[in-house]
Amino acid sequence: CLSIPIFTILCYFPVSFPNRAPVLSLIFALASITDWFDGFLARRWDITSPFGAFLDPVADKLMVSTALILLAGRYGGIVAIPSAIIMAREVGVSALREWMAQQGKRDSVKVGMQGKVKAALTMISLTVMLLVPEGVGLETVSWAKFLGPLGVGGAGNIAEGVANAGWSFMLGPSLLMLFVSAFITVTSGSVYFRAALPVLLGKE
Repeated sequence: CLSIPIFTILCYFPVSFPNRAPVLSLIFALASITDWFDGFLARRWDITSPFGAFLDPVADKLMVSTALILLAGRYGGIVAIPSAIIMAREVGVSALREWMAQQGKRDSVKVGMQGKVKAALTMISLTVMLLVPEGVGLETVSWAKFLGPLGVGGAGNIAEGVANAGWSFMLGPSLLMLFVSAFITVTSGSVYFRAALPVLLGKE
């Protein structure tokens, strides 16, 4: 969680920061990996604390949500729409799990394989998207023009040659990964709600 304010500040300051993209991508990747590794070791060695038990399920969601919001601000609707789907699902499923826990049925909505795939794919897509140099817009994505107003965004501080610099060619693939992640978000979320439906309808 300490990486979130650092990550957010570095998105905008200092104004002149040539290596902003790789630094942001590295911070996000390290935060994602260490969060998973900490949880893995805690479960493996049975070393837990009340604070850790609280933070483990939300730390990665906070970091992912922060990155989604900041990238939606950069690229507009093409990122904002899948971001809204992903974040709405996280809020809905988290509320569902909390309610099911109160009913003594939390195991019915425990994390499944689809949820793990969704989380991994979202983190990979954001890590790659953050590598794209600042100022590279959707004009570098050949298929974005077919999306109408959604295919415009991200341009602004384009320096000479930046459109072909660094990891700019990965913007398109990272967007496609984010779309796939949003789709899996919906399908995996529906699995949890179907599992909880009998309890929600008062049949159990």
